[in-house]
Amino acid sequence: MSIVLITGSSGLVGSESVNFFCDKGFKVIGIDNDLRKFFFGKSASTKWLNNILVKRNKNFKNFKIDIRNISNLEKIFKHYKKNISLIIHCAAQPSHDYGKDHPKIDFDVNASGTLNLLELTKKYCSNAPFIFMSTNKVYGDNPNQLPLVKKKTRFELRKKSQYFRGIKENFPIDNCTHSFFGVSKTYADLIVQEYGKNVGLKTVCFRAGCITGPKHSGAELHGFLSYLVKKSLKDKSYNIIGYQGKQVRDNIHSFDLVNCFWEFFKKPKNGEIYNIGGGRYSNCSVIEAINYIENKTGDKIKKKYIDKNRVGDHIWYISDNSKFKRDYPKWSQKYNVYRIIDELIDNY
Repeated sequence: MSIVLITGSSGLVGSESVNFFCDKGFKVIGIDNDLRKFFFGKSASTKWLNNILVKRNKNFKNFKIDIRNISNLEKIFKHYKKNISLIIHCAAQPSHDYGKDHPKIDFDVNASGTLNLLELTKKYCSNAPFIFMSTNKVYGDNPNQLPLVKKKTRFELRKKSQYFRGIKENFPIDNCTHSFFGVSKTYADLIVQEYGKNVGLKTVCFRAGCITGPKHSGAELHGFLSYLVKKSLKDKSYNIIGYQGKQVRDNIHSFDLVNCFWEFFKKPKNGEIYNIGGGRYSNCSVIEAINYIENKTGDKIKKKYIDKNRVGDHIWYISDNSKFKRDYPKWSQKYNVYRIIDELIDNY
């Protein structure tokens, strides 16, 4: 039986990938030791989701292994070897704030952990495509240099701007502030490309915008829409950090993202990169998301404005998905941002 190995298998994208590939008939091996609980506290634990995955999928098995520990990782790769037909690497330290306070842990997880997986892939299953969940933070805060216009509920680009459709893969990554998280993920992104271009592995980096869905264990430091819905429904309050809540994010549903993985798996390339996100199809500002939730639920949300923005935070970010759509024309998005919010509310 072909095996799909998924790191961060109890996270948002990892769990979506587990269900997707189990349903396709693959045996799925998860690597997840619930680091979110370590990073963000008990409320962010993903143990509940791992329990659901095990119960739902008879062809899924999870190993509580830390990707920083190459010796324990190697036992898995050595056991399954060339039966591994795909690696999906989602495990990460995902927070700007946590990365700033704990830069060594951040780099060890995001950068060194990725390097460990690449080395083991090269050694034991070099024909298996290697899918890396990268981030739009590889571009640092360079998007903040775009000529943005402040509107009533959002910052926006003029339609004549070359980036109105979104940020492309050739957008600069230098001479900017990345945040410690952004730096560690940029290293991982580049080393994944290098193993594709230089070593010959079939690798891809998906530089994602905001990813969300009902399986997201949102926390204040990570998981914008999920955490916003949770706070809105439970406490009727939300802290808006910087930019008067007019900062814009595109949001892609984990289901739509995992379908990108499927398309790449069927037709892999070496050292490829794709910007992927909600794009113009699915995006909102913080204020727009709050307004929508208030209108849907009929409840007012108490908003606390914090003037100081997070270091490296984007004022406006929308992904240009056109390169991926050109290379994989069968892929299409099913969820826009308001359908996503509806689902988050219904599944709260």
